Amino acid sequence: MRLIGQHEVGAIGMGAMPLSIEGRPDRSRALATVRAALDAGITLIDTADSYHWHADEVGHNERLLAGFSREAMIATKGGRGRPGDGSWTVNGTPGHLVRACEASLGRLGVEAIDLYQLHKPDPEVPWADSVGALRTLLDQGKIRMAGISNVTAEQILTAREILGEGLVSVQNRFSPAVRDSEPELRLCADLGLAFLPWSPLGGISRSSLDGPSADEGSRTPFHEIARERGVSPQRVCLAWLLTLSPTLIPIPGASRPATIRDSASATTLSLTETELFRLT
Repeated sequence: MRLIGQHEVGAIGMGAMPLSIEGRPDRSRALATVRAALDAGITLIDTADSYHWHADEVGHNERLLAGFSREAMIATKGGRGRPGDGSWTVNGTPGHLVRACEASLGRLGVEAIDLYQLHKPDPEVPWADSVGALRTLLDQGKIRMAGISNVTAEQILTAREILGEGLVSVQNRFSPAVRDSEPELRLCADLGLAFLPWSPLGGISRSSLDGPSADEGSRTPFHEIARERGVSPQRVCLAWLLTLSPTLIPIPGASRPATIRDSASATTLSLTETELFRLT
């Protein structure tokens, strides 16, 4: 278990985006995947109002998850959009963020959102103004905790000044292949903020989920250790991530039950000092 604010959650979370965007599974398999996550001990599920495919289905992922709000912390986000052509937009104006949060409240069917995150800084809006919208939502009781995503260390510190203890998490991209958020990871550990790496399996082939196999060209230390241990490289990767900081909570995506069960089992894999050195 790890902390988000003062709330305990499982050390591995779930990113629900694959259940709603291009290539998504049918509703039956999507719901089975969420149920498998909960049964495996996952109690944090990450979503956003922009996790949808077509332009006319904003909030698709939130509606899918609404029935599980009593069994897990549903962390959603606002500030991005998807016009339906595969692109992403950014809108960090305070008015938009407040309206987006209110719409998310309705779709999730809750009185207050456990964790509401600003999806991405808007270069056209002063950062303090966007974060100020989260302050307003906290003060109004519409959200219980606030988070920020895709941010720099400086932006974390500014948000901390505005939100105080209301800021509990940072969600940046971090994986074996992308490690440029190490300064933010360290800062979060110092401040006691949860660090939620998105796309945490970057650099690890998903083709080897059902067995520790990889061809010679794609083999990494993660694959080698997986083969030696008889587990998947994904499980090794998540177990490695958990050793980097006591406040780090990976949120791997999943679109089928077997995937999320494998990810959740990373909490039971203890890597040796020698193995950790090989993965550094």
